Amino acid sequence: MDTRAFKRSLHHSDRYNRRGFGLGNEVAGSLEQAYQSNLVASLRENGHELQRGRLTVLLAEAFGFCWGVERAVAMAYETRRHYPKERIWITNEIIHNPSVNDNLRQMGVQFISVDQGVKDFSDVASGDVVILPAFGATVQEMQLLNERGCHIVDTTCPWVSKVWNAVEKHKKHQITSIIHGKVKHEETLATSSFAGTYLVVLDLKEAQLVCDYILGKGDREAFLARFAKACSPDFDPDRDLIRVGVANQTTMLKSETEEIGRMFERTMLQRFGPIELNDHFVAFNTICDATQERQDAIFALVDKPLDLMVVIGGYNSSNTTHLQEIAVSRGIRSYHIDTPERIGPGNRILHKPLNQESIMEDPFLPAGHIRVGITSGASTPDRVVEDVIERLIGLSEAG
Repeated sequence: MDTRAFKRSLHHSDRYNRRGFGLGNEVAGSLEQAYQSNLVASLRENGHELQRGRLTVLLAEAFGFCWGVERAVAMAYETRRHYPKERIWITNEIIHNPSVNDNLRQMGVQFISVDQGVKDFSDVASGDVVILPAFGATVQEMQLLNERGCHIVDTTCPWVSKVWNAVEKHKKHQITSIIHGKVKHEETLATSSFAGTYLVVLDLKEAQLVCDYILGKGDREAFLARFAKACSPDFDPDRDLIRVGVANQTTMLKSETEEIGRMFERTMLQRFGPIELNDHFVAFNTICDATQERQDAIFALVDKPLDLMVVIGGYNSSNTTHLQEIAVSRGIRSYHIDTPERIGPGNRILHKPLNQESIMEDPFLPAGHIRVGITSGASTPDRVVEDVIERLIGLSEAG
């Protein structure tokens, strides 16, 4: 389908809104009470460091809510205020943070149910209000909601929309989109719905497999089996890997996306030569500034002497997971938690190691003076960071 034409049509509909309702002042108090923190503000003003007894907290210089997330949450609050009586739905979590989503549930906002990865829109009726989350929605979902006569409030982050524009340019020029992302992540699902021919690669290892195939080193059947659920319908690697462009899920590790882009550029250069390179490889910069800033900040933080790192964010938050990866790569004891309640009771912590299920560690804080690094994903409010710090202070004083 012509996704650009559909978007233009949708954007001109009087049942579509992507700018909010001008109620920022009316919801500011509720947002501040729910998500802002005096303690975190004080830390920012004092070199991102806090000393309490035997505990030193070092906070990353960039962490937590990004502009796109703040915008999405504010728009959701405005939507409830603008539509006080209408049924309001969200096609998925507004952002990947449990406390934020729970707050919206308490405001009467309903979440589309999902069964084995399939969303059930059967209860959504004409006249209902449906919020599209910060990481977007598929073009098919937008079509369904538009045809059903729903009021659509689109909080999609502009950085995500930028990636959609990139893959639409690929499609226009009959270029296959190589999308660096997680196949089942909502953002990647949305991005691939705007693409033409596409292939999703998770990491450098999968990207290398694709590059090897382009250079004639792979087995066709093995390739098709490996990427069966990560490509567009009727994908043919012998036909569709002749001209490629790289895009990404905005929350992926910046350095990895950049290296994948270089890998494909080198591969096409090797196969087709420098004169024809531009006919076979294109790249657009689709790396989110906020994701990059948070990753740069934790790289700076882990260069300091630390006894352990606490990474705060939803367990299904891609950008938070990559912050955890950076800490783990430096050999630092690292704990990923989604809520402050994971700490305690007593000197223990229920955390999620990288690529594993949650485990309990007891004891958590060691004896003596301890330096704790803290960062949080782009969907984590300052208030949650404050609660984690307060619990760490309590543990250190108890010990």
